[in-house]
Amino acid sequence: MIKIAIVEDEALYHEQLEAFLTRFQNEKEQPLEWSVYTDGDQFITHYTSQFDIILLDIQMPLMDGMTVAEEIRRIDQQVVIIFITNMTQYAIKGYAVDALDYVLKPISYFQFKERLQKAMDRLEQKASRFITLKIKGGVVRLELNDIYYIESRGHQLIFYTKEGDVETSGAIKHYENDFKEEGFYRVHKGYIVNLHYVQGINDSFVVMKSMELPIGRTKKKGFLEALTKYWGERSI
Repeated sequence: MIKIAIVEDEALYHEQLEAFLTRFQNEKEQPLEWSVYTDGDQFITHYTSQFDIILLDIQMPLMDGMTVAEEIRRIDQQVVIIFITNMTQYAIKGYAVDALDYVLKPISYFQFKERLQKAMDRLEQKASRFITLKIKGGVVRLELNDIYYIESRGHQLIFYTKEGDVETSGAIKHYENDFKEEGFYRVHKGYIVNLHYVQGINDSFVVMKSMELPIGRTKKKGFLEALTKYWGERSI
């Protein structure tokens, strides 16, 4: 079941979006469940990463959609955001909050269906993968999407994740190729980073989560190409 939030203050549009969602699920035989919020402040107050897709109006009273999206990204990096707007110049700023796309008002079903299918495809690509690591005293199962980066210290590996650091033994090269298809890149002999959490590059360092990790001289070109491609696939 795909869970969707409609955050739209105008009754005309949130009723239209509900009708389009009903039509889409009937055509695609895709079970959907949605909730409607009429202002951004109300939505953020009750947000607990419970949705897969957010249809978010940019122009709303109290809290505009861009501010809502920024607040969402502080706690949820995975949810798919689609902006609903009548002003393209606002929608193109969506790259800053990793918005998937935007739908222009007045909304046509064809336009909406294309964007929603794109969101479905993104969710399928993001389908969780897990890795099981041996640790002192047992094993631990990690979701790849939750890993920020991996550090090698000799024969020890440290996985830095949303839930904390996990230490195991092994060689970093064993994860380099397997993780590459999952959006990771080895930027240095001692580091593999999750491209999803990379915020930028500062000289010869990767900036992510308020820290800087070194980029190896021979790794920089390939990393820049991989990062540019990754960001391009996720921009609007």
